[in-house]
Amino acid sequence: MFNPDLKDILKDHLSRYSLVTATAKRAREISEKAEEDGEIMIEKPVSIALDEILSGKYKIIEPEEIRYI
Repeated sequence: MFNPDLKDILKDHLSRYSLVTATAKRAREISEKAEEDGEIMIEKPVSIALDEILSGKYKIIEPEEIRYI
């Protein structure tokens, strides 16, 4: 099971809500693309999405008003 350290992920005042929302959105995109292409997924889409976010392939941009919640 993949359990990254949240302190590293939530740097720059990124909220947990934004992380969860962005990860879920990207996981849906991955899943839908695999379904369209007829691919069988070995790794879970959420794991792939979180790995992409952690590696810096995608950057989460959140509104200023929720950064300090």
